[in-house]
Amino acid sequence: MIPFWKAFALALAVVRAAAFLTPAQSNLVVTAEPAAQTEPAGGSPPPSPAPPPAPASFLALPDSELRKQVETDPAVLGSLSVGSPGGGVLINGLVFPTDPKWTLANADGNFATAETIDFVRKAVDHVHALFPDTPPLTIGDISNPQGGQLRRHAAHQVGRDVDLGFYYKPGKGVWYTPGTAANLDLPRNWALVRSLLLLTDVDVILLDGRVQKALYDYALSIGEDKAWLGHIFQFALGWKDAPVIHVPLHRTHYHVRFFNRTAQELGRRVYPFLIELKKIPPPVFTVPHYVRAGETLGHIAARYGSSVRAIQQTNGLRGVIIRVGQTLRVPLKGAAAPPAAPLVISARPLAPYTPAKLAGVDWPLPLAVYGDTLVRLARFGVLLGGLQHRF
Repeated sequence: MIPFWKAFALALAVVRAAAFLTPAQSNLVVTAEPAAQTEPAGGSPPPSPAPPPAPASFLALPDSELRKQVETDPAVLGSLSVGSPGGGVLINGLVFPTDPKWTLANADGNFATAETIDFVRKAVDHVHALFPDTPPLTIGDISNPQGGQLRRHAAHQVGRDVDLGFYYKPGKGVWYTPGTAANLDLPRNWALVRSLLLLTDVDVILLDGRVQKALYDYALSIGEDKAWLGHIFQFALGWKDAPVIHVPLHRTHYHVRFFNRTAQELGRRVYPFLIELKKIPPPVFTVPHYVRAGETLGHIAARYGSSVRAIQQTNGLRGVIIRVGQTLRVPLKGAAAPPAAPLVISARPLAPYTPAKLAGVDWPLPLAVYGDTLVRLARFGVLLGGLQHRF
């Protein structure tokens, strides 16, 4: 018989390992629309037309059918995210809606995919469910209507990047005030970050290491699992795959980048048809270039068929001086999107348990999500981490 302490340790290890799993969602099934109900003869009005299919259902179609859909009505495909956050376009983008739970910091640059909007709403709603008297969250830059270069940003080009403000203590801060342990409303900020990580498909959250530490210390103080937190915040263990990473100039807000299961994968597949059928003009994509010794802007422009002025504008350069080791984004006007493999989405980092202070709302837990799967894996001594789901 296995000693109790060994059984407990094994179970805890499996639960912690499962924190890096997410429910399998890669098999998308197209369901038929219900048949329209007809009224008896005698002057009754005709039935309403069936609603259009959900954009996710198009992922099950072969390329030939997708091409037909692009040719007849590309708008029904929904919002599409094409290319990379630093070089891409947004198609059929949606204006970020107004809501009492948030305010928009800017009058423009507020376009996103439907999935991005849903993710932000889900996370903010969770914070308000836990703390009903929560003040509105400020939402900053997202994307231009058709994506592409947005102001001073290197990213924010495809409708999946959102700048979210901090929740501050009363009278301690407004939009873009640098966050500290003294001025941040740590319970609400941690609830927001936890909701983003556990309830949405986060690609990465860019956040200054000092703000990470304030959130880490608070989360630890309310009983969050230390090993789990160490894999959430990059500053703690230096884990390169941590979802919350340090980037300079991100002490004033969260820069959240989401995966979009439908908008990215459907965008990848229909983009060639959109160009071929002239539904959109060939957009300007950028590629990264690492500056080597002896190179000039003229050399780099000639190599990629670009221009010095275009490189300057894209990178915010006022002159022609560049330095070795610098990474420039080189615009390729009229070029096709870089080839992309099928979308791979990182697993959601599910927490092994919920602290009492956060138990007022429901959170996904590994055992509830995976059940018998964890037991079977434990029998083989398999510890899980860093799994991904591939379409």
